[in-house]
This record gives sequence, structure tokens and C-alpha cells, in this order.
Amino acid sequence: MTGNGQVATSKRERSHRWADPSASASAARERGGLDFLQAIASGELPPAPVSETLGFTLREVESGRAVFEIVPAEFHYNPIGTVHGGVYATLLDSAAGCALHSLLPDGVGYTSLDLTVKFLRPITTDTGPLTCEGTVIHLGGRTALAEARLCGDDGRLYAHATSTLMVFRPERAAGNAS
Repeated sequence: MTGNGQVATSKRERSHRWADPSASASAARERGGLDFLQAIASGELPPAPVSETLGFTLREVESGRAVFEIVPAEFHYNPIGTVHGGVYATLLDSAAGCALHSLLPDGVGYTSLDLTVKFLRPITTDTGPLTCEGTVIHLGGRTALAEARLCGDDGRLYAHATSTLMVFRPERAAGNAS
């Protein structure tokens, strides 16, 4: 503590860059979901700015499945010295959403309707790399259900989520309705 009762701290700094998100957003409308996400995983298209900000990476994607990786860092911490639950939730939401996106054709979009997260273990920088795997449980005409699991390299489960997602399909022209 300092003489005036305040805790002495050492400041740390972090900077990051991201690509213009309009290029990826345009590609998302023109490409099928699996092709689009594979282009992000391969580096052909840039990742989402939120991914750059929080430091997680899309590592694998296949039909109905998406896997992200994150290495916990101090900038993920809450005031009590563990990774903030919002970081868990963002990662779980991203994995569930991308798993769904991998099943959608071009021109079809989605958004999360809800996300139910169960936090099972604290995460710190000592935890090491984590993977977050999202899978689709059900895909209907207007909604989908997906889940995501956040696990350590040792297979331990740190968090689990289920997500209901709304699917936006293009409307048919009035004269073409069947």
C-alpha cells in the first residue's frame, strides 16, 4: 500500500489490430457457412474483431462443429484474479454459433436467442490452453439448438453452454411461394 491507503499497482499494456469487418461480413452473405468459416480458419478471411480483441482462434470447422482455442491471459481477468465469466460466455457463444453457421447455405443468417452457461471451474493463466467445441444438436426451419464445451488440454470441463439460435432464411418472392 502507498502512504495514502491506495494499493500500488504496476500497469501492463496490450495492443491489438483487426481487419475491417465489412469484408468478412460481405463474404458471409455470399458463401455457404462451412466454406466461409473454413476461409477464416485457414487465414484466407480475417477473424472477427471480437476474436482478435479477446485472443481466441478458430482452429477447426466441419459440418455442424466448430472448435476455438484460447490461452488465458491476465487481460481476461476479473478483479479477483480469475478469467471473467464474460470471456467464457463469449467463447461458448462463438463456438455454438459457428457450429450452426457451418450448416447454413449462402444467404442464410442466424442470431443467438439465448445462452445458458454453467461455469464449473475457475480459469487462470496457470490453466493453460483451452479448447471450446461447439456442436449442433438440432437444426429446424426457424430455430436451432447448439451446445459448447470449454475444456483444458487434460480433458477437464471448465464450462458448458446451450444456445437457442434463430435462423434467418431469405423470404420467397410473393409470386414464387409454393
